[in-house]
Amino acid sequence: MFSRIAKRSFSSTVINPYKVTVLGANGGIGQPLSLLLKLNDKVTDLRLYDLRGAKGVAADLSHIPTNSTVKGFTPDKVDSVSNGLSHALEGTDVVIIPAGVPRKPGMTRDDLFAINAGIVRDLASAAAENAPNAAILVISNPVNSTVPIVAEVFKQKGVYNPKKLFGVTTLDVIRSSRFISEIVNTDPTTEKVDVVGGHSGITIIPLLSKTKYYKSLSDEQREQLIHRIQFGGDEVVKAKDGAGSATLSMARAGARFADSVLRGFAGEKNVIEPTFVDSPLFKSEGIEFFASPVTLGTNGVEQIHEVGNLSAEEQQMLETCKETLKKNIEKGVAFVSKK
Repeated sequence: MFSRIAKRSFSSTVINPYKVTVLGANGGIGQPLSLLLKLNDKVTDLRLYDLRGAKGVAADLSHIPTNSTVKGFTPDKVDSVSNGLSHALEGTDVVIIPAGVPRKPGMTRDDLFAINAGIVRDLASAAAENAPNAAILVISNPVNSTVPIVAEVFKQKGVYNPKKLFGVTTLDVIRSSRFISEIVNTDPTTEKVDVVGGHSGITIIPLLSKTKYYKSLSDEQREQLIHRIQFGGDEVVKAKDGAGSATLSMARAGARFADSVLRGFAGEKNVIEPTFVDSPLFKSEGIEFFASPVTLGTNGVEQIHEVGNLSAEEQQMLETCKETLKKNIEKGVAFVSKK
């Protein structure tokens, strides 16, 4: 005889539902990123776009019982006047761009530029036309150049909003938390390291001087830690024997930053993440974009925080970073201008 089970009523009211679009959803980053977004209860309408395979990814994810719908789109015509890309973007709140080719052994982020720059430019053009008010989160490398590309495209379309354009540098942040915890033997989820500058090699500046472990780290430990944070991507490329780059950790980083943007949109207070944005910090030196901690709010960027006092070592790193960063930014701007 079966025991009687009391019936319970469940409420599934979703507060602040958001539409999110992933451009490049069938790739090594796009697939796990889309999975993590499907599991985010703030995302109720998930649109996945890629040249091929996005509909299959969407069908797969659609079987997961979360409070969201998911649809896949390809470049195919949807009707006589629009295609899948425009439909994927129409009315969306957040656009995440992981599209592009991954890094291979021996490649720097600059080596990716010739291929990824054109991809990002074309996707940015579509986003400007179909989702001009959306937050744009750029993952496609080299971020130091692709973010300025997006900005220039949006300027040409007359819809540029610097408060809603972000280069996702969160991978540098989560690597810093993980790597420093391995040295000091602590819980990595409790460690916080601000990372400023850019998102490639020597432009990545982890502010170790602002952690409580700075004085306890030896010069050798500090030097090795900084190098590992700056070139962590090389570690993954080598370990994958040329078969890929940092896709899973990047997906986690992208999902975390997207969640922070949505939390800001929803009015949550004190949501702060380092990110590469149109910044006033070094504009007087001709550097239009810079990564630093940013408070996120209902309109995107609410406050850009100063880097603060730096150690002598970090100050030198900053000067080196600015030289390279300025060239990276100019490269992105020039790419759009010459077309």
